[in-house]
Amino acid sequence: MSEGEAGAPATGEIGGGPRWVTDGGLETDVIFNHGVELPHFAAYPLLDSPEGRALLTDYYSGYAGVASRAGASLLLETPTWRASPDWVATVGGPATDVHRVALESVVFLAALGESLLATGVLSAGRHDYDSFRVSGMIGPRGDGYVAGNPAPPDEFATYHSHQVAAFAESGAGRVAAYTLTTVSEAVGVVQAARAHGLDVAVSFTVETDGHLPDGTALGEAVATLWEQAAPDELLVNCAHPSHVARALADDDSWAARVTGLRVNASRQSHAELDAAEVLDPGDIADLVREHDALAARLPNLDVVGGCCGTDVRHVAALWGVDA
Repeated sequence: MSEGEAGAPATGEIGGGPRWVTDGGLETDVIFNHGVELPHFAAYPLLDSPEGRALLTDYYSGYAGVASRAGASLLLETPTWRASPDWVATVGGPATDVHRVALESVVFLAALGESLLATGVLSAGRHDYDSFRVSGMIGPRGDGYVAGNPAPPDEFATYHSHQVAAFAESGAGRVAAYTLTTVSEAVGVVQAARAHGLDVAVSFTVETDGHLPDGTALGEAVATLWEQAAPDELLVNCAHPSHVARALADDDSWAARVTGLRVNASRQSHAELDAAEVLDPGDIADLVREHDALAARLPNLDVVGGCCGTDVRHVAALWGVDA
């Protein structure tokens, strides 16, 4: 398996500090910092134009620079958070876009990763693991800020299998589902990934009190997930580090299961962010302090990036390097 192969899994033991830089808040960065409208918060239509691909190239290249300066590897996650069947229909595309977009996004990022290596934007040869890998991103069936309609895991597995199957066909050996609001959907994602032979990362989001949007305590959600369908990786995203920290007690052994953080810089609640007409970029110094304090309580933290309201400046600061 070549160094930059799209399906390359993580190797080595975690626990020695984060190894993977991933990106920040793609959608909010594009909308608020670049003035580009995204229909229903969907970034995948950017793949359909030269201008959109150029914007994505510049976007991911910034994080490649962060990874190189941090001595870390780069996790390239596809711009497909809103590319599941219901959302593709809402955006106005044909059902076949689910398959097409998944394949094209992996091909695009795999080629970009190789180009970043070839041009020296992304460093190679410093690690005993790959310089980059490509991961297929899945979003929630519902909104992401609000718990959706209750459904059994099998129903979610069937729903998400459309994207998962396409990512498996593309050669991406990993899928990651972000901003999940219920354990049932997380279990369904894991089931879908297992059925297609893919490694799977699951990421819950939490409210300001450290509970999932459906009211489940984060620790309880993790325990139930592991009982029903344990993923390969567990992340928390789309919340300020202080919100995640409220879910932790000093003796919470489940914290060792958390392998990634993609946090918001803003301390606002999901409801406040959803209603906001201007971007809240937060206080970067405050973000770093809170993130460092949280990371110290997560012994197996391996992936660090950002979420809504963050850009390359925030992620660089989290890694202690210049943007």
